[in-house]
Amino acid sequence: MKKPKTLQQAILHFGNPDNCLKWVVELRWPHGVECPTCGRKDARFLVNQHAWQCKSVHKRRQFTAKIGTIFEDSPIPLDKWLMAMWMIANCKNGVSSYEIGRAIGVTQKSAWFMLQRIRLAMQRRSLMKLGGNGGEVEVDETFIGGKARNMYVGSARRRKLDPRGIGGKTEVLGLLDRKGEVRATVIPNRKRDVLHGEIAKHVEPGSAVYTDDFMSYVGLPEHFDHSVIDHAKQYVHGKVHTNGLENFWSLLKRGLKGTYISVEPFHLFRYLDEQVFRYNNRGSKDTPVHDGERFERVLSHILGKRLTYAEVTGKVGATDSLPN
Repeated sequence: MKKPKTLQQAILHFGNPDNCLKWVVELRWPHGVECPTCGRKDARFLVNQHAWQCKSVHKRRQFTAKIGTIFEDSPIPLDKWLMAMWMIANCKNGVSSYEIGRAIGVTQKSAWFMLQRIRLAMQRRSLMKLGGNGGEVEVDETFIGGKARNMYVGSARRRKLDPRGIGGKTEVLGLLDRKGEVRATVIPNRKRDVLHGEIAKHVEPGSAVYTDDFMSYVGLPEHFDHSVIDHAKQYVHGKVHTNGLENFWSLLKRGLKGTYISVEPFHLFRYLDEQVFRYNNRGSKDTPVHDGERFERVLSHILGKRLTYAEVTGKVGATDSLPN
């Protein structure tokens, strides 16, 4: 199967519903279509419904390629799903639900729900730690949302009135392995036990850890080679700096402020997953990653993930999509 590499090629290729179905079928059943209920591999294809029917008699004899994926129970056809996925995977500053809705011909509400499902496919929860073998890891935190002038005004009292953080801002911690991978997570506060716990969770002992002079980083365990840069005096001292993470924060905030305008703290971790995915799959001069490859990487993680509208709107608990 010829794989598209550009947006123009993707539009032409995925404009054919049969091509869309082939992509998902090969991903969903690489060894041949099988019934998700009983496992039989001789299901009959129903041409008019674009579905299969199992030859065994049981409930849910008919099934589609969407079952067991982020597309499950969606009436929106695959050609629109795949184009939305292509756009969000490859737009550097993100893409709004209004733009997706206009581009593929669905309502803004439907487009917003589609994007939240796709962000679930972009989510990574690797057990591998950063650094190791003399690796270098930058650690920094930032604030998202609210107004800058309210950032430090009455913070103790404001936290009781506004659980989202200082002055309506939500705190986010970032960790960047200089070999290329970044991670970002919403944190409840910037206290020492929270920051130390996240570093211990994500960074391999023995790694060089670079932070600013924020007091909560003081006293990191001795198995981390901790170096500090005082931003009041300088931003770089040899290898000691957090400029890599500052670059990531710039990309993240450009998308949040310029494209999405306003993001509720309840949904913020999904937007972090989106930007982290694009950053970690941006490629380099030596190993370039074209748009088609980035799209395939999102598509390869659609299996076994499901996000209902009740979960995404907070009406019920979303166990598979909460931030770690």
